[in-house]
Amino acid sequence: MIEAEEYRIVIAEIERIKCGNGNCYIVSNGSNAVLIDTNQRKYREKILNACKQYNIRLIILTHGHLDHAQNAAFISDQLNVPVAMHKNDIGLISNNMTQPMNTHTFLGKIVWSVSQKKLNSNNIPVFTPEVFLKEGDTLDDYGISAQIIELPGHTDGSIGIDIEEKYLIVGDALMNMFYPTVSMLYHNKDLMLQSAGRISQLGNRIIYFGHGKPVSNRSWVSL
Repeated sequence: MIEAEEYRIVIAEIERIKCGNGNCYIVSNGSNAVLIDTNQRKYREKILNACKQYNIRLIILTHGHLDHAQNAAFISDQLNVPVAMHKNDIGLISNNMTQPMNTHTFLGKIVWSVSQKKLNSNNIPVFTPEVFLKEGDTLDDYGISAQIIELPGHTDGSIGIDIEEKYLIVGDALMNMFYPTVSMLYHNKDLMLQSAGRISQLGNRIIYFGHGKPVSNRSWVSL
């Protein structure tokens, strides 16, 4: 006889926490949840209050830039949960300029002019990630059906979270500040384009950006 628990399907829910032009996300299944990105200090109480409605078990950083990582230490301490990220972005915690940014578009130059002062500030409270995520890792241990995919280019350690093969949180591997597009800022353009192409090949997904509203997946680059 098959117990009900063995075939019960739990569907993830995603709450978008809008913080100015940036986003954090809480991915939950009713009894477990993870926080994706932590945004900037001025939004920390808003994010923390949202988290208190859930059983947050892990904080995941899609990459190490200040506008995604500045509240990692604070929220980790308040909720007593570990922080996870890719090891290739560890150096960004102490200095966001260890991976210089480039751009090749007019709008990208505008974004860079606004972002540069923040990234130069080296103002991320120190924290030590307890979990290092890499390609193929799952969030099964935290009660969420999702897999990590590596999406280098914007930064060396940029990652995405592929949830139930339906939803993909991409951090800044793609952007929707003005319109949906490949990342306007990148450390390595070739890798950024390869990652965008990989996202296209994943097919039917709803894309959740670090900046901007979610959209359906599409062809991001000419392959």
